[in-house]
Amino acid sequence: MSLPDATVNKNLQGHGVRASLQQFGRFLAGMIMPNIGAFIAWGLLTALFIETGWTPNATLAKLVDPTLTYLLPVLIGYTGGKIVNGTRGGVIGAIATMGVVVGADITMFLGAMVMGPFAAWLLKRADKLLEGRIHSGFEMLVDNFEIGILGMTLAIIGHLGVEPIVSTLMDWLASGVGFLVHHGLLPLASVLVEPAKVLFLNNAVNHGIFTPLGTQEAHTTGRSILFMVESNPGPGLGLLVAYQFFGSRQIRQSTPGAIIIHLFGGIHEIFFPYVLMKPKTILATIAGGMSGLAVGVAFHAGLVAPASPGSIIAWFLMCQPGHYLAMIADFLVATVVSFVVAMLLIRTDRAKDDVSGEDKNPTATAATRPQAPLTNISKVVIACDAGMGSSAMVASTMKKRLSQYGVEVDHKAVDQIPSDASLILTQEGLVSRAHKRVPSARVVPFTNYIDDPAFDRVEAEVRAARGEAAEPANDGELSQASTANGPTHVAASVLPRDAIRLKQHAASKEEAITMAGQVPIDEGAADDAYVKGMLAREEQISTYMGEGVAIPHGVNEVRDHISKATLGFLQFPDGVEWDGNTCTVVIPIASSSNEHLEIMAALAGLLSHRETARHLGEATSADEVLHLLDSQQT
Repeated sequence: MSLPDATVNKNLQGHGVRASLQQFGRFLAGMIMPNIGAFIAWGLLTALFIETGWTPNATLAKLVDPTLTYLLPVLIGYTGGKIVNGTRGGVIGAIATMGVVVGADITMFLGAMVMGPFAAWLLKRADKLLEGRIHSGFEMLVDNFEIGILGMTLAIIGHLGVEPIVSTLMDWLASGVGFLVHHGLLPLASVLVEPAKVLFLNNAVNHGIFTPLGTQEAHTTGRSILFMVESNPGPGLGLLVAYQFFGSRQIRQSTPGAIIIHLFGGIHEIFFPYVLMKPKTILATIAGGMSGLAVGVAFHAGLVAPASPGSIIAWFLMCQPGHYLAMIADFLVATVVSFVVAMLLIRTDRAKDDVSGEDKNPTATAATRPQAPLTNISKVVIACDAGMGSSAMVASTMKKRLSQYGVEVDHKAVDQIPSDASLILTQEGLVSRAHKRVPSARVVPFTNYIDDPAFDRVEAEVRAARGEAAEPANDGELSQASTANGPTHVAASVLPRDAIRLKQHAASKEEAITMAGQVPIDEGAADDAYVKGMLAREEQISTYMGEGVAIPHGVNEVRDHISKATLGFLQFPDGVEWDGNTCTVVIPIASSSNEHLEIMAALAGLLSHRETARHLGEATSADEVLHLLDSQQT
């Protein structure tokens, strides 16, 4: 069975401007990182097969320009759209990006990073406007034409609107660089050149500005430093090396190949995504470029012709005999300065991540906490951010496992963990908060709601500590646990018959959650604010539980808007895309207490029975739904 991921979004752990900037950086990285492999493939094609490459091949070189011009931007547009609005957002993001790509003479990565998410956001708004206005049977038709019409419109706007903007940008850039060159302020050109490179204007800058001016100067003096402004591999190399030593584990896996392609292949574009995913690192390449040019001007460095591609090999080939030291000094200074600045910027971020403790290795972090002896464990608390949905489900599972050893099991919001808890089971992203709440407790993280290995370890250790022949406890806790595990009846408790809604349709996860949130409102169990709380919860952590079932519920802050415990049941026979899964059953929960724990226990069992979950998705009456749910509790 595919187990749901319970990893918490780190937005739960930070607020304010810094958290917002980090979230924006993660969003940019989310568009770039999945496509790094495509960048490397293009870089290898370029380094190998272009006319000045390692093994020139005119036929295979035809792959280079279309890959850079079309494939890479469209991939980024699709990824950005998918982040915002799932697969449908990815499709319309790719369509809109294509319009921007065709409308420009340069590689439109920036346009893709804007148009992809923007198109997906517009589609989400359009879905909201059409909600409840589509006649049954026309949903798929409307969904497809909605993407087609809106995507076409955005593609046309991108195609017609991008050229004037790009032309104006290039005019400003050319004027600024020309002013600096003619006034002897060449090192300051890096302030304009390095950001322009990252926006993939590097070829336009190099061949449109520096090559004509440098050629004229070389004709007079025999060499020109202008050929070294944009083509210097030092700033990019320093940045990549800093990522290799101080970047996240995921990024470090791709940097060795990028370093080789950049330094020896001269494909500077390979390092641009590393800047785009953390925009402040542009300061490193600017500092490296300025420092290298300052040294180059001081030592009268220069090349006899343009270095294309901008590799260290091309620099040596284009350098006059007797001027190698000046050229090498320019390159090395640019590399070292870029590395040092990038190291400070990247290492600072990694240090902050290490302090939060969740991004790296929550299990290792937990291992450094005080460890309660297993023989002294009398109370286990399952903690989540709200203490209502996922924690209740895990609590029902662990209560069955541990009650025979006399261990009390409860579920709480992470900020409401009682001080007498001896062991805390919580989601990975909440380890630090749980430890701060009860420093003396042992904190064990888990990543899956059902049958996580952590549950087995806890049970095995408790069993070993208490002895294999441990007798069931005869205290009140066991009696209470047995009662909780006994048969209950959904219809008689918290799932009214009119809260069961079959054959529903939703174009997106957000629409399905909104429809689900309407159930407790209609039942008089919650007010409109609870729907917003459910959507906020979904932004923090997916409520998809597995086997086509999702259990959306609100954040802790909206529990005051609940007047009584209520469940709902919504069936989506056509399925709803839910974080890469297909969801057919949505069971909303509204509860400010433990009234819903029995049904959560039943749902925990439900997720381990594929046939029952499938039957729920195919049920044709409310009676059938109630019978299937009741059968899991007896």
